[in-house]
Amino acid sequence: MKTIFKGKKISGILGILPETVSYFDDEVNNYTFPVKQTKRLKKIMGFESHRLSKPESFASDFCMFGVRYLLDNELIKKEEIGAVLVVTLSPDYYLPQISNTIQGELELPQDVICMDIPQGCCGYLLGLMQSFMLLDHMPDKKIVLCNVDVLSKKVSKQDRNDFPLIGDGASVSVIENDPSAPDIYYTMYTDGTRRDALRIPAGGFRMPCSEETGKVVDIGDGNLRALDHMHMDGSAVFSFVQEEVPPCIEEILEYAGQTKESIDYYMFHQPNRFMVRKLREKIEVPAEKMPDDLVTKYGNPSGVSIPLVITDSVGEALEKDKYTCCLSAFGSGLAWGAMIMELGDLGFCKLVESDL
Repeated sequence: MKTIFKGKKISGILGILPETVSYFDDEVNNYTFPVKQTKRLKKIMGFESHRLSKPESFASDFCMFGVRYLLDNELIKKEEIGAVLVVTLSPDYYLPQISNTIQGELELPQDVICMDIPQGCCGYLLGLMQSFMLLDHMPDKKIVLCNVDVLSKKVSKQDRNDFPLIGDGASVSVIENDPSAPDIYYTMYTDGTRRDALRIPAGGFRMPCSEETGKVVDIGDGNLRALDHMHMDGSAVFSFVQEEVPPCIEEILEYAGQTKESIDYYMFHQPNRFMVRKLREKIEVPAEKMPDDLVTKYGNPSGVSIPLVITDSVGEALEKDKYTCCLSAFGSGLAWGAMIMELGDLGFCKLVESDL
């Protein structure tokens, strides 16, 4: 898909982190590998710390925290909301949906559209796409887009490949119509033949969770995980990113009539620091334009990466200034895409810590 969205803008972004910080150095004894060998990964992959949700905190709690924050601080009014979208791979339940829970708990009007979208790494771009399309039918309303994942609950703590990377987090963005807004250039691709590179085998109807799927075993390389756990084939995803993302960036730049130099910031999804740095080298953009330390500080929060990168690296500067930004995401599906848009003059752009 390649298209242009007209008259739309992001008017605010709130990033939300859990308060619990887990440090890589404190986790090295979780694994079956020698500690010295494990610590070598710290420098290569950028493992420092990650944020983990509490056992009793779930995706809807983070969304509710974020939307209530906006309402309590008068950053949006209930009557302005036309739709609540929630993008997540970690729903509280099969039913009801998180968006319906938000609408009910906050007593939003009954004509508010509620939609949960099960997407991972490209979740923010897909959520924006859906928001822009809904706004064509809601000229006087705003969209509340919640991106959230608490996937640390689905990763084995004895899996050195996956656990050090994963991080929990959320964001709430407000999207609205603005006839004076610059055009937004958008592209998205999918290759489902490579879908198994990111996978949670058990938990759906095809393979329900059971005592058998919960058994933690050595999968053959010293890592211990169960069929209930998420796994990323790192080498397959690395090859995919290096192969597909650079031409995607070239395409979106040409489509938008931009050059690499005219982009102020490249706000990309961050599977790990090594992968992001290799990608930056390949597309040949300066380090100061492409933040790469999100996963080092907070872990990889799946589809929440982009809004967290924005709030963490630029933050309140976007409340005063405007920047031409290239957003890009790639991963589960496998899917990849990019967007070029102007970000700035936001009503709010901040990163907050919750007690969740």
